Amino acid sequence: MPTSGHPVTRSIRVNGISLTYYEWRAKPGNQEPPIVFAHATGFHGRVFDAIAEQFPDRRVLSLDLRGHGRTEGEPIDNWRVISDDVNGFIDQLRIRRAVGVGHSMGAHTLVQSASERPDAFSRLVLFDPVILAPEFYQQDAALFTSDAPHPAIRRKRDFASLEAMMERFGPRDPYSIFDRRVFEDYCRFGLTEQPNGGYVLACSPEMEASVYGSSRSNIGIHEAATKVHVPTIVVRAKQTGITDFKGSPTWPKLAALLPNGVDLDRPDRTHFHPFEDPIDAACIITEAMAQ
Repeated sequence: MPTSGHPVTRSIRVNGISLTYYEWRAKPGNQEPPIVFAHATGFHGRVFDAIAEQFPDRRVLSLDLRGHGRTEGEPIDNWRVISDDVNGFIDQLRIRRAVGVGHSMGAHTLVQSASERPDAFSRLVLFDPVILAPEFYQQDAALFTSDAPHPAIRRKRDFASLEAMMERFGPRDPYSIFDRRVFEDYCRFGLTEQPNGGYVLACSPEMEASVYGSSRSNIGIHEAATKVHVPTIVVRAKQTGITDFKGSPTWPKLAALLPNGVDLDRPDRTHFHPFEDPIDAACIITEAMAQ
């Protein structure tokens, strides 16, 4: 059984893959709907541990999305594949009126899922969703191709130990700005031990590159947003140059497109807001649930 601070790991079959998720149980007698977390590209469900633990009375579910963490899956060419997986998760667990919390690609995914499963969520909290201006999706040219893939494909994938990964990534952007606990969780649960020793990234460079490379694929995301009628907070980080991956990619008019959207501009935070300050992120979620 899951205990406070220590989730149980579970897996279900959806769309031909084994999808892993982590469950923190509710306080006995608490029948409130769960909080459901969806993570960013290249990460996994356990990066939310420090936030989940701020809700000890509540049931919390955090997913490893396709090809990330402990969930199976090959590289993708359309982001709808990931939202279809989340829909399968919602259906199997009979999720109703959950509080959906997404970050980056995970936030994009929850918008798509909420438009297709209107009873699944009672509200959404979206940290810097990767939903850009409409013209971004109208461009024909692929951002990256097999001949010129996203630079993520060149990431170091093999590590002798957890400590080796932490030593390599710790001083680098964006990891150097992460809360220490979150950084340790990212590394600890972002590796898969190999039978002959050593570790590899749980999200392969090929998988990560395919997500970035297909970021224009969901051309219907703006129409989907107009169908999300639950209260939704769009938390936007500082906006910088397009080449600055710590800047916000979120279309500033997104909240206005959502029927019950509220824009929360946070220029004091980067795109990695939930990892920089998990306590602040938990406060935003708490305030959203109280409204």
